[in-house]
Amino acid sequence: MAGNDAAVLGKEPIGKLLIGQAVPASVGILVMSLNILVDTIFVGNWIGSIAIAAINVVLPVSFFIAALGMAIGIGGSSVISRALGAGNRARAQRTFGNQITWTLLLTIGMVIVGLYFRDSLIPAFGGKGDIFEPARIYYTIVLYGVPFLALCMMGNTVIRAEGKPRFAMVAMIIPSVGNLLLDYILIYVLDMGMEGAAWASTMSYLLCFGYVLWFFLSRNSELKINFKSFGLDRSISAEIASLGFVTLARQAVVSIVYLLMNNILFELGGEDSVTVYGIIARMLMFALFPVLGMTQGFLPIAGYNYGAQLWDRVKRSIVTAILYASILGLLVFAGIMVFAEEIVSIFTTNPVIISQTPNAMRWVFAATPIVALQLIGSAYFQAIGKATPALLLTLTRQGFFFIPLVLVLPLYLGELGVWISFPLADLLSTLVTGFFLRKEIKQKLDTGSG
Repeated sequence: MAGNDAAVLGKEPIGKLLIGQAVPASVGILVMSLNILVDTIFVGNWIGSIAIAAINVVLPVSFFIAALGMAIGIGGSSVISRALGAGNRARAQRTFGNQITWTLLLTIGMVIVGLYFRDSLIPAFGGKGDIFEPARIYYTIVLYGVPFLALCMMGNTVIRAEGKPRFAMVAMIIPSVGNLLLDYILIYVLDMGMEGAAWASTMSYLLCFGYVLWFFLSRNSELKINFKSFGLDRSISAEIASLGFVTLARQAVVSIVYLLMNNILFELGGEDSVTVYGIIARMLMFALFPVLGMTQGFLPIAGYNYGAQLWDRVKRSIVTAILYASILGLLVFAGIMVFAEEIVSIFTTNPVIISQTPNAMRWVFAATPIVALQLIGSAYFQAIGKATPALLLTLTRQGFFFIPLVLVLPLYLGELGVWISFPLADLLSTLVTGFFLRKEIKQKLDTGSG
C-alpha cells in the first residue's frame, strides 16, 4: 500500500536502497542534461545563433525563479523525510502544504515583478541590439510557465522524500522529452521561430506539472493536496527557509563562478579560452551525473533513518554512499584521462580548441575520485536538518576555496592557474568536509545521541 512505501527506507538493505534511489535520479539528471544540449542544437540550427544568445539572456531569470521551487522542495523534503521516519505523518502533510503555498506566493510574485520590469531586465542581462526582440518574445512566454516549473521541481523532491524514485525520474524525463518533441513541431514543422521555442518550453512545464499533480491526487502518494495544510506554519516555514537557503546559495555561487571564469579566461586567452571552459562546463554537467544521482539518492535515506533514530543505518548510509559515489567518480576520472581528446572532438573541429582543451579538462577532473566525500558530507547535514553546517560545507568548494584560488593563481601561473584551481578547491573542501563529517559521526551517530 502507498502508506507503507516510505517505511522501506528504514528497513531494506542500505546498498539496495541507494541503488534503487540513485539510478532513477541519475537517469533523470542525464536526460535533463541531454535536453539542454540537444535543445541548443535545435534552436541554433532551426532559428539561428541569435536565438541561442536570446535564450541565454533569459535563462538566468527563469532559472532563478524555478530554483525557488527547488529550494523550497529540498528544504521541505528534509523535514518530510524526518517526519515520516519519526511516524509524524501530520507534520509531513503540513510541511507539504506549506511548500505549495510558498512556491505559489514567491514564484507568482517574482513573475509579476519580472514582467513589469521586463524591458529593463533584458538589456541588463545582455539582451541588447538584435538580441533584444527575440529575447523579449522568449522571456514573456516562458515566464508565464515558470511557476509550473517551480511546482514541478518542488514536487519532484517531495516524491523522492516519499521513497518513490521512479516516479520522480519520470517527472524529470517528461519535460525534457516533451520539450524536444514540441521544438520539432513548433519550430521545424510550424515555423513559429522564437515563439515556437518559448511555447515548447512552457508547454513542457505544463506537461510535467500535470504528471506531478496526478501523482499527488492518486493513491501512489502518501501526501495529499489538502487545502487545510496550506495555512502557513511559522516553525515549519522557518525550517524550510533555512534549509532551502542552502540550495539558493549554491545556485548563486555557481552563477558567480561562471561570471568570473568567463571574464578571467577572456582576459588571459580571448574567445578560445572561454570556448575551452564552455566545453569543460558541459562535461562537468554530463560526466558527473552518476555521482550527483548517488547524492540525490542518499538524501531521503539519511533523512528518514535520522528521523527514525536508526543511527547505525544513518552511519551505514553515509559510508556506503561515499564508497559507491567514489567508485563512480573513479570511473569518470579514468574516462576523462584516457579519452579527453576524443571527447573534445565531439564538440568542435577547431584545431586550436582541440589542442588546448584536453589537458585543461584533465586538470579540472583530477580530483574527481575524492569529490564524492564532499558532496555526500554536505548533503548529509542538509538531510538531517542542520542548515548552518550544510550551508557552510556546500559553499566551501566553490565559494570559500575556488573563487579565491581562481583570483590569485592566474596572476602567477596564467591560464594554468585557472585549471589547477579546480582540483585544489576539491581537495581542500573534501578535507574540511571529511573533518566535520567524522566529528559528527563520532559525537552523534556512534554514541546514539543523534
